[in-house]
Amino acid sequence: MPSFVVNKATRRDPYKNFKFRLKFEDGADYIAGLSKMTPLKRTTEVVKHREGGDPNNPHKAPGRTDYDAITLSRGVTHDTDFENWANLAFLHGAAFGAEIALKSFRKNLILDVFNEAGQKAISYNIFRCWVSEYQALPELDANANAVAIESIKIECEGWERDTNVTEPTEK
Repeated sequence: MPSFVVNKATRRDPYKNFKFRLKFEDGADYIAGLSKMTPLKRTTEVVKHREGGDPNNPHKAPGRTDYDAITLSRGVTHDTDFENWANLAFLHGAAFGAEIALKSFRKNLILDVFNEAGQKAISYNIFRCWVSEYQALPELDANANAVAIESIKIECEGWERDTNVTEPTEK
């Protein structure tokens, strides 16, 4: 059973949401050009039940927990990490029975959030992720003046905060 300890944090200002990096657990480098990531979100179902002797007041208990899909967006470059990972879940034109790389299509990810001084402040481990949707190019428009964005939607089986990452001593 987890024990809950009161955190003696010294920082009172919340961290900004624009300093973050993501990497594959098995790789040393961060994913290049990541510009946007949807939230880490989980929802636990509520199971209602009542006791036979108390017909007016239902009781509530936690049920199954579901983790929302995460969408990652970045500018289109020659880096093929997103496309290569998406191809592990379904490789078009592969031989029958070889469309999916069962051994390697799931990856663990590490999300690092940094403070304004560039120090790692918070880290999350995201478990057993795989690509369920891949967008190679956005809608192309000759009259627009925007960066071409590619995106992947990943499914995961959970995440947790890395408690080994402690509050940095800010400069």
